Amino acid sequence: MGTKKSLKTINNLKIFSGSANLDLASQICKYLSVPLGDVTVDRFPDGEINVKVNEDIRGADIFLIQPTCPPVNEHLAELLILIDCCRRASAERITAVMPYFGYARKDRKDEGRVPITAKLISNLITKAGADRVITMDLHAAQIQGFFDIPVDHLLSFQVISKYYESLNIPDLVVLSPDVGGIKNARLYSESLKIKLAIVDKRRVGPDETEVGFVIGDVKGKNVVIVDDMIATGGSIVQAANILKEKGAKDIYVGATHPLLCGNAVEKMRNAPIKELAVTDTIPLNENAKSLGDKIKVLSIDELLGESIRRIHLNESISSMFAEP
Repeated sequence: MGTKKSLKTINNLKIFSGSANLDLASQICKYLSVPLGDVTVDRFPDGEINVKVNEDIRGADIFLIQPTCPPVNEHLAELLILIDCCRRASAERITAVMPYFGYARKDRKDEGRVPITAKLISNLITKAGADRVITMDLHAAQIQGFFDIPVDHLLSFQVISKYYESLNIPDLVVLSPDVGGIKNARLYSESLKIKLAIVDKRRVGPDETEVGFVIGDVKGKNVVIVDDMIATGGSIVQAANILKEKGAKDIYVGATHPLLCGNAVEKMRNAPIKELAVTDTIPLNENAKSLGDKIKVLSIDELLGESIRRIHLNESISSMFAEP
């Protein structure tokens, strides 16, 4: 991370947060040595969202921290209203900081009569008045192109790979749970200087996949499965089971976004997984916290905080999402 400059150079920087991830917003502010902005986000009696910024932001460089995690629609609406609120209060620039970008699964028409929801959401954010977006580990990298404003796409592998490097796990192999995740897994392979393996699978339903076979040598090896998100956990658990069948030793999982929907937590608890390492792009739900020592949360506060600092000071941030 770069050397932080004097507060005098960032005195028009203001950071606000919706209700999605206040802890992360507070940690980012702590890293930057700036206070978290004063904003009220509440509800009218009928459930409509009401927002008020309680300080002067005219001419300010605003960063709104709000991942669109569950409840997705509530948090998305909060973000759009926060953007509109800041635009109408004459902010100089508004950056939507979305550590997790929801509605990213539908990034193309893969069959007839379906929406391209990722494009719709990008349009909404732009039309609401955002000038820039910071996000992390998009489900599909091409979503960056759906925006007509700058998008900074950060990668969590820098944080997660550093954690696994610190563990000094012998005979470690990185595994992608599907062919689509090969590029992401290769980042870990090159960063940690370890071999790469892949699980071949095919989708047999909206939330169901079928595992075929493992490409690569995992027998007698420790394996870390890496993915951008864990939703239902089906792919991860299937991959872990087949790895055990192929003679793998300890199995670790590193994932950016711990959605852990439905019975995913129970699957993780019963799976042959030694530890699940995730980031705090979104907060753990109460059920996920019950995993105790089996789940490790790694913070991205410095990564996001440094990107905010550099953007505010018009410094390059290319090194923060550059691939090795």
